[in-house]
Amino acid sequence: MVIKPDSFTPFDATLAAALLSDPWTHGPGQRPVYAPDYRLAESLLTIPVAANKGWASGALANGVDSWLAHELRRSGFGPDEVWPRATRPRVVPRDIAVLLEKLPRALSEEVRAKLMAMPVVAPTDAKVLGRAYDKQVDVAIARWDRGPELLLSTKTMVSSFGKNLSNRFEEAYGDAGNLRSRYPLAAVGFFFVQRDTILTQEPEAFEKTVDMMRKLRDIGGGNGYTATGLALVSWSDDDPTVSVNLDHVPEDVRPEQFMTKMIEQILAATSVTHHVEVRSKYERRDIPVVEDDSETDLL
Repeated sequence: MVIKPDSFTPFDATLAAALLSDPWTHGPGQRPVYAPDYRLAESLLTIPVAANKGWASGALANGVDSWLAHELRRSGFGPDEVWPRATRPRVVPRDIAVLLEKLPRALSEEVRAKLMAMPVVAPTDAKVLGRAYDKQVDVAIARWDRGPELLLSTKTMVSSFGKNLSNRFEEAYGDAGNLRSRYPLAAVGFFFVQRDTILTQEPEAFEKTVDMMRKLRDIGGGNGYTATGLALVSWSDDDPTVSVNLDHVPEDVRPEQFMTKMIEQILAATSVTHHVEVRSKYERRDIPVVEDDSETDLL
């Protein structure tokens, strides 16, 4: 079966070679410490930069989405419940994905091919209904039996920082209220990636960015984000190799705290019988509970 490429296809080989290593570095009883795989982020983001397909085509943002989805899979969330998936179809109900795995190979490929041709069933992008309008979310965890558990929006900015920052702030704040009002228990996040030329070209815009990331968070009214995160990336005109530069990013807005808060919200909003693997990694212990998620129930 020949599968037509989509906007995430350039990242497939890199993701396939990446290990789902344990992201937590703390010991039992210690404060949770999350360690993102920054090397993978650099490899993924180098792909669109080297191909000269950056922000204009959305390829850089797709690289960010692919990385964050991989981080969630590293944390123990299932490969079919995290969207975008590492392979096509990118968005498909987990129950259907399990069915495809259980069918005979020839029949599975036939059904998968039909899914590819039905964007309403297996779209490339995930859209959810908010309180006021439909919103395309860039990374999501959702199932029929649980509903949306994580809704994550990402943005990239590589130039004209001060000129565009106010628009990003307004859009992000509106999206937070739209989603949180409808899904108050979901982990709703905003992750921002900027080119580190902002530090030298527009330092005032960087200070405003950091302030924006803090202001966008929920402080008790239920309209802000569960968590926000910021990363700076670097490359040169002579060398398209991307590096993650966090030297000037304050600890309270770095990716580590972002991933921690998003995961903690999901665990807080579900019972101990859900996401047992995620809880076991987070709590650094074997939890003697059977996952309320048996695939045998779907057969």
